[in-house]
Amino acid sequence: MLKLIGWEIVKMLHLRSVRLGLAAAFVLPIIWTLAPGLKQVYGLVLVSGWQVPSLALLAGMEFLYPFLVAMAAAEVLGSEISMGTLKPLLLRPLSRTRFITAKLVAALAYPFVVLGVSLLAALFAGLPHGLGGFFGGTGLGEGGFAGVGFLGAGAAFAEVIRAYVFAALTLLPIAGLSLMFAVWFSSTTAAALGAIATVLLMRLLVAFPGLKPLLLTTYLDLYLHPTDWVIRLGLLFIYTLGFGMLAVMLFVRKDV
Repeated sequence: MLKLIGWEIVKMLHLRSVRLGLAAAFVLPIIWTLAPGLKQVYGLVLVSGWQVPSLALLAGMEFLYPFLVAMAAAEVLGSEISMGTLKPLLLRPLSRTRFITAKLVAALAYPFVVLGVSLLAALFAGLPHGLGGFFGGTGLGEGGFAGVGFLGAGAAFAEVIRAYVFAALTLLPIAGLSLMFAVWFSSTTAAALGAIATVLLMRLLVAFPGLKPLLLTTYLDLYLHPTDWVIRLGLLFIYTLGFGMLAVMLFVRKDV
């Protein structure tokens, strides 16, 4: 099974949308370090390279990263359908459950891959500003960009890593949702649009206070507010598990 999962991850990384997404994730932090309007938008003048990763998350988690994850998860299965390779694969002595589970694991790995690339690019873009200790904040911890005094390089690194891990975890339900739609619609485009439309609809439903704690979009900024993270990640895990199980059940029963 591990060999199958590894093979699916390698196949995923060769998909065109995945490579374009990784390129976009790499370019985003570099663009933001050159943006002339940082002070107007965020009230920020960069004083340390450790502040660059937070800029990438603040900009990307609004739409870009959820969109990239939805596209990649949809194409993990959609590419097999569009290229006509799905039926020959299913003729092999491989159960449908193992096949779609490997696809699911690959899709769930992508948020960590895309945010890992973004983090590396952010640290690279931050080198000219220095990655040592500084007076201020990373934008991802107490005090925001202003900080609460001197912040050492080790503490800054810990804040950044924690934020990126939380950000990747909050994107997992979107990956599971997109794969479920890919199984349902048998189309990359329809699956990605369905996942993004669902996310946008959930953003609109924040006007209903009773529903807000149940919406996965409520927790997309968990990396900024990691309080009660066990409960919040538990809810996101339930979403991810539910979407993943539905994807497996639909695929097992689907006439391909």
